[in-house]
Amino acid sequence: MSPSVIRDSAGTERDDMIDSKEASAALADIDDIVQRVKQSQLYELASYAAVWWGVLVLAGNLVTWLWPVYAVYAWVAVDVLGVGGLVALRLLNPPHHPRGAAFDIRLLLVFVLFFAFGYLCTNVIGHFGPRQLGAFWPLYFMLFYTLAGLWFGYAFVAIGLGISALTLIGFVFIGEAFPLWMAFVNGGGLILGGLWMRRI
Repeated sequence: MSPSVIRDSAGTERDDMIDSKEASAALADIDDIVQRVKQSQLYELASYAAVWWGVLVLAGNLVTWLWPVYAVYAWVAVDVLGVGGLVALRLLNPPHHPRGAAFDIRLLLVFVLFFAFGYLCTNVIGHFGPRQLGAFWPLYFMLFYTLAGLWFGYAFVAIGLGISALTLIGFVFIGEAFPLWMAFVNGGGLILGGLWMRRI
């Protein structure tokens, strides 16, 4: 089948077929657009999750600072509400491919394993006090946040490393006001990070 011949505005004959370089460039452009759309969707969902956790963590740290006797109950509530919010977010935003299930049980298992390993480290292997717990959990959470950034984008890495550094600074240099510091560093950092991700 021979290519059709058309005339351009100057009346010159030309083939309407594109060469392999043009085709490759067009496909690369399409692939780039698809990747940007996927990343923007991921960042949008991650931003909702970060803001949600940020609000909860801010509240948990404020309770720990103002009413330390209720800290244990506050953090159980933070964890339950946090995981519940992420599950709801996933159910309300299912994957956009035909075989994607509305809810993947692996998401719930990730959180079970995450908290089980954290509990093992802080209460079985070690016996952390309130100050150590206040530093460990944000650092532990930010480790996975930063690792996720190696696959999903620099915003995760920046947020994870930033909150980790500020947590360590507070642990070393801030005294009794450490929970208040963490309310703004961890909770406020997640909220600001989530809002920033929506603008990328």
